[in-house]
Amino acid sequence: MRSFWGLMRAYWFSDRWKEAWGLTLVIALLTALSSKASVWMAEASGELVNSIAFFHDPANMAPLASLLTSAGTLLLLVVIKDAGFIGIRHLFSTTLHRKWRGWLNNRFNAALLDANHTHFHVQHNASAGNGPGTAPDNIDQRVQDSIKGMTGGAIGLAMGVMGVTTSLFFVGQKLLETSTIVPGLEFLGPYGSVILAFAAVAAYVPLNTYIAMKLGGMMERLSIRMQQAEGSYRGELTVLLRRSFHVAASHGENVQRSMHDRLYVDIDKTWSRLNIVNAGYMSFESIYGFIAARIVAYGPGLVPYMHGHINLKGYITGAELVNSLISQCSWFIQVMPAIATLRANSERVTDLAKAIENVQRPPSFYAATGKSEFSYGSQNALFGLTVRNLELMHQGVEASPFLTVPNLRFRRGEWTFVSGQSGCGKTSLVKAINGLWPYGRGAIVFPEGVRSFYATQDVKLPQVSLKQLVCLPDHPGNHSEAKVAVAMHKAGLGDLIDHLDDETRQGKSWDQLLSGGQKQKLVAARILLLQPGLLFLDEATAALDLEAKIAFHQVIKDNCPDVTVISVMHEAVPPKSAQGVEFYDSILSISDGIGSKKALASLPAELTTLLAQPQQPEEEWPPLRFPRVKLKEK
Repeated sequence: MRSFWGLMRAYWFSDRWKEAWGLTLVIALLTALSSKASVWMAEASGELVNSIAFFHDPANMAPLASLLTSAGTLLLLVVIKDAGFIGIRHLFSTTLHRKWRGWLNNRFNAALLDANHTHFHVQHNASAGNGPGTAPDNIDQRVQDSIKGMTGGAIGLAMGVMGVTTSLFFVGQKLLETSTIVPGLEFLGPYGSVILAFAAVAAYVPLNTYIAMKLGGMMERLSIRMQQAEGSYRGELTVLLRRSFHVAASHGENVQRSMHDRLYVDIDKTWSRLNIVNAGYMSFESIYGFIAARIVAYGPGLVPYMHGHINLKGYITGAELVNSLISQCSWFIQVMPAIATLRANSERVTDLAKAIENVQRPPSFYAATGKSEFSYGSQNALFGLTVRNLELMHQGVEASPFLTVPNLRFRRGEWTFVSGQSGCGKTSLVKAINGLWPYGRGAIVFPEGVRSFYATQDVKLPQVSLKQLVCLPDHPGNHSEAKVAVAMHKAGLGDLIDHLDDETRQGKSWDQLLSGGQKQKLVAARILLLQPGLLFLDEATAALDLEAKIAFHQVIKDNCPDVTVISVMHEAVPPKSAQGVEFYDSILSISDGIGSKKALASLPAELTTLLAQPQQPEEEWPPLRFPRVKLKEK
């Protein structure tokens, strides 16, 4: 789905092709019936005008009955066409719109929320331009508004093309049946009037279509710019709601207001230009429609009527047929604003699809704007976690490492405390080990068959039940309520056990209701429930007091035997148990851009000696297996 036509046809060739084609065929049938009804209405209009013109003719024995019959027939045809064919077609077209949009929405959601963390990678590379490393702006708007606008616009475009095709067939057929000789064009024989009608349409419609395309191009560019401006403004409003407390605490309302004002100026200027172009297009369309209906449609039949080759009824019928033909062929002009919006929406959707596709190979994606040479593999679980020659960098092909970590091994059951000044790269290191840092190089080898768990301060997932939060990332059905309740009780959340199935409490989501400390106890409950073998704690106890931090560590120590822990904390020294016993076995110190690991001096002598042993050279390490060479590549 990296191209416009790829997006257009994907749904029709998916596993729901029967649904797509079935709705399409019904819409096509109703469009054909609507076009045929236009021919019937043209004939009925001719009959009505003829009954009016000959109302006082002595030969007309029942003028009133004739007039009422003609008017009733025309009214009936209008009801059948507009309320029947067009109304029912609208119901089916909107159903197709809903189904198609839902299918595309599911595809993009699945692509963004895959095991590759595409949603993370696709928005964390802010390079300029449109290359493979470009991050698309306002992804939420693209998935929500752009997909909706694109699918609706495409269906409208397709129905218009169907209408033009069927009208050319039915109206053209009727014009051929009623064609007559045109004085001065006798060499055309009996097809003179129909050729004259098609010539008028061919001369009038293309010229004005060209003008419409030029105006439409301006509308398309302004529509894209408008969507970008609206998306940026809406995104800033969303961020404000998330950081509302911080803005209030710092009295930053004036700064925030000036930011909103600056963003809205872009909307206002673009909107002003778009309104001018739209007003000009509206005027052009009105003049075009009047000339088409009152001059061009009545022109071709005027000469045959003046020379008596056709009567008034034939003249009016022919003019109505030509007007119907112009109206259908002018559909492109009438919907040019919608086409401009369709192209703008499709461009934003295809850009997102390309970005998603590029991110499926994160190293290649990031290599466009920097060095990304990480490799991830596995080894026998007895050897634990291994890090080899890790260098972390920022964006830029010439960027230098801000953190270098030589060969390290984290043995099974070892607890390692990561220390260093703020901003030295502690969290970046943990992210890189977990495949969430974009730039750098090095090899990370995980213990085979060991479950890894990355615990941050809290998980912001509104509108989910408490049990879903505790079971994350597992499905809640994988764990019994009793098992979840035990984990919560041990973590210090026993008073919430009765609310496991609730998504909200007191009208608030759990993300709003739980305090910072409770959220971190929730993290502890998840760890106890899932029993990982490799645990990363990234500021996971920042909101807890000293006593609660000790309890957090103790409950993991008591209930997760043999777990390997790598922990990043604000504290300069690792916490100890209430009895003064060390939780941590080693310290990974980061200083001057270099990371090195050593054993804690207070450990037993034999364990201190073991942890202090130098790392083996690479050639002496056990053989490693690299089932996937690139970062989380599928």
